[in-house]
Amino acid sequence: MLLPRPDRGVVAAAPPGTGPGYWAGAPCAAAGDGEIFLAYRLRRPIGQGRGYAVAVARSAGGERFETLLTVAKEELACESLERPALVRTPQGRWRLYLSCATPGTKHWRVEVTEAAYPGEFGVRQRSTVLPGDAKTGVKDPVIRVVDGQWHLWASCHPLADPQQTDQMTTEYATSPDGLAWTWHGTALSGTPGRWDARGTRVTSVSFGSREVTAWYDGRASAAENYEERTGVAAGADPAALTALGDGPAAASPYHGGGLRYLDVVPLPDGRHRLYYEMTRPDGSHALVTELR
Repeated sequence: MLLPRPDRGVVAAAPPGTGPGYWAGAPCAAAGDGEIFLAYRLRRPIGQGRGYAVAVARSAGGERFETLLTVAKEELACESLERPALVRTPQGRWRLYLSCATPGTKHWRVEVTEAAYPGEFGVRQRSTVLPGDAKTGVKDPVIRVVDGQWHLWASCHPLADPQQTDQMTTEYATSPDGLAWTWHGTALSGTPGRWDARGTRVTSVSFGSREVTAWYDGRASAAENYEERTGVAAGADPAALTALGDGPAAASPYHGGGLRYLDVVPLPDGRHRLYYEMTRPDGSHALVTELR
């Protein structure tokens, strides 16, 4: 089982400031054309910009990245940006899915833009693919294309009660083209009384010959918001995942223990790159990578 070992991690992107609320993370990576492409979120504390940008970058080795472009939240008329998804289509083009907070609300939606190369994304040409609704915010999509079928796991938040909007479940959907999605219900939810009771957010998925393995973020209470830890789930059906183990499988040794948004990226040589967001001693979050 591939799990982070923070003592072996290398910082791929440093936070934009020192202390709690300054984050570089929520990564999504993809290997292609002999390089690794990475999309990640940059954040300042609430009141100082929140999730103010998404960066798209490239690397030959997977550790040192060159920024290709930065998408600012103002370009999408949103209050904050959350985790992006970077996907190569079966036709060889690239898509960038962006999680956008609707100003003045707790609502989230997901928009998409497409380009021939990750450095060419232009958000003026984009469409909303996961709009959510008055009762549900949708964000943080994880997307896989297997045998022509598009699979999606998204973090969904209830909006009816303002005191409960931090709760989250992972919902599953499929699509023939990655644009029009059909929902199939809850793939993973928390277990009452356990470390993930307040919320579960799938962050990476791997299809095996007999079952699907998923890595996910979990938290036990609202107080652990922003400091989720990593768990593992599996199932024969991508629409029905079951958490494995009695506790988190990986956590930061610092501050609140946050180790989240793990993305497991298979490489052409059979190895894997792990990317994740981890809490540092000063309370900030860095984007960390490991080669395994």
